[in-house]
Amino acid sequence: MSNTVLETKDLGISFGGLKAAQEVNLKIEKNQLYGLIGPNGAGKTTVFNMITGVYKPTYGEIFLSGENITGLSQVEINKKGIARTFQNIRLFNNLSVIKNVMVGLANRKEYKCNLAQSIFRTPAYYKAESAMREKAKELLDVFGLLDDRNQSASNLPYGKQRKLEIARALATDPRLLLLDEPAAGMNPQETEELMETIKFVRDRFDMTILLIEHDMKLVGGICDELTVLNFGKEICKGNTKEVLNHPEVVKAYLGE
Repeated sequence: MSNTVLETKDLGISFGGLKAAQEVNLKIEKNQLYGLIGPNGAGKTTVFNMITGVYKPTYGEIFLSGENITGLSQVEINKKGIARTFQNIRLFNNLSVIKNVMVGLANRKEYKCNLAQSIFRTPAYYKAESAMREKAKELLDVFGLLDDRNQSASNLPYGKQRKLEIARALATDPRLLLLDEPAAGMNPQETEELMETIKFVRDRFDMTILLIEHDMKLVGGICDELTVLNFGKEICKGNTKEVLNHPEVVKAYLGE
């Protein structure tokens, strides 16, 4: 049985005459921490948006554990097992920390109630809500956020907001977690903590992770393999250390 969690075959998208990404071929194995890197405007987030259903690819295919998910909606893709965070944190700032995680849990089968149970607040509804709350507390405890559970998400410091966003993504029970520039806006100490958090998530949750990141220290410290994009095309892929020292990659980041 194949251990490949995500595979893209000749994936690409055009907006009018602009080829934002073309012939992107990713192959990510179970439990890998895989990096997608490149200069600004290289097409990295565009690839994320195709994988998660925000954009429908113009050509190519996307496979999750061997199943073709090309062209499915964001909701369908999330239910299949892909969750993501965003470059700009997207939390429900007016909700408590624990409610943010409970939102992530809401679509899981084990917590589902039918319409009548929800409207009339039946015992089944309260049982499901109680189970969700306990699961949310478990997740928050993992990220050191349990003591913050009743405060508003907007009141958390930046580093904790990042952790909360990852916890909420994990609440959907994904097979593949996509992190879009998780270290953006962080100071060196927060970035160091984030590196440990990402490695911990991979090991604790048996998770496969695809990461976009500009912080090369973070990339070099945690990624098993990398694919480098420039102007929407792959220029290099393979072992992290070798890729980061590849002349084409150095040139793409530093210029001639």
